[in-house]
Formats: sequence, C-alpha cells, structure tokens
Amino acid sequence: TNDSVVFAPRGTSYQLNLKTGRKYDGQTNTPVEAVIRITARKVWTVPSGGNFIAPIMGPPKIVQGRVREASETQLIVHAGATFIVELPADDNAVDLPSGPITIGHMVNVTAMPGAMIEILERHAPSASPGVAHFGVPGVADTA
Repeated sequence: TNDSVVFAPRGTSYQLNLKTGRKYDGQTNTPVEAVIRITARKVWTVPSGGNFIAPIMGPPKIVQGRVREASETQLIVHAGATFIVELPADDNAVDLPSGPITIGHMVNVTAMPGAMIEILERHAPSASPGVAHFGVPGVADTA
C-alpha cells in the first residue's frame, strides 16, 4: 500500500514526503487544505534566522519558523508550511538558549521520522476560500 504523498506547499519549492496513515486514493496535483503533524525530537529557541524546512525534498527532518500558538504539549510553527509540533516529553529535549517559547518567537525543531499529513475535506463551499472552518489550528499552506 502507498501510505504517503508528496506535498508541495503553495509558494515554495518544497516537496515534502508525508505519511497519510492509510492508502491515499484522492486527487493528485490539485490544491488541498491540510494539517501537517510532526513529533519533535529536540526543540531550541533561536534568536534569528529564516523560516525553512530541511531537506527541501523528502521527509521533513528540521523545521525552523515562528511560533503561532503554544501549549504545554504542542506548538504550531510556520516554516514555509504550518506544522503542528508535538513536544517531546523529556524536558531535556527542549533547550531555551534564546528565552522561553512564546508566540512570534523563532524555534528550530528536529523532527522524529514519520511526519504525517491530514488532508481536510470540505463538505460545503466556504464563505471565505483559503480559510479552514474545521476548528483545527495550524492548517498547512496548500499546493
């Protein structure tokens, strides 16, 4: 079974290999709204730098971007695409050399293997295209 897809976030040259959790038999090469989930191996606060995903092609291993939302267990980070990041349970896996994790602060995340994509299906036309109405934070940029 093919349980992964290549996702190209709108406005980028990234081609991210992401797991779907089950065989994907939906449309390809069409715009979608999606949520990308990663589990962090390590998180650092960083003083500056750009938003990026490494590598450019393949499964995401490093995600650096600005925090859009934060809780005790997860972050929403915008880094070329928007990621829901599950924080590591080990306190030693979060390093704060540039201060605490706050909204708008830059973080660098080393991801565990197995980044997942959840493609959101619309059941009715949106009154505001491009804005998800599912109550799910961290909707990924689409391709």
